[in-house]
Amino acid sequence: MLMPKRVKWRKQMRGRMTGHETRGTELSFGEYGLQALEPGWLTQRQIEAARRALVHSMKRRGKIWIRIFPDKPVTQKAAETRMGKGKGAVDHWVAVVKPGRIIFEVGGLPEEAARDALRLAAFKFGLKTKMIAKLETTGATE
Repeated sequence: MLMPKRVKWRKQMRGRMTGHETRGTELSFGEYGLQALEPGWLTQRQIEAARRALVHSMKRRGKIWIRIFPDKPVTQKAAETRMGKGKGAVDHWVAVVKPGRIIFEVGGLPEEAARDALRLAAFKFGLKTKMIAKLETTGATE
């Protein structure tokens, strides 16, 4: 599973997810990408499930780039524990995703295959996403 090797602070506050993403909004590596349309947390399990769906659908063709990393710890107190006694232990890790963020990029395969693979990966997330493609002539995204 994806998680940081070490972090400066063991526990973090929840934070806010207002506004749009400013970085990581354009295709940098592949020809096709999956872009988030709403804010949310993507867990390490969701990212891994989507990656496996992509790999399975692509059938050893092309290449995949994962553009997000779960570096935010989410704490959870044990079940049936009384209130108080401090913050719970780190339960899992999440990646904070804002609208506009590229989650996955794929390259080296036909558009129909890329569209099917990214559609299967998108089902693994609890966010609305869209597939974007790099334009050949200008290098911009559609």
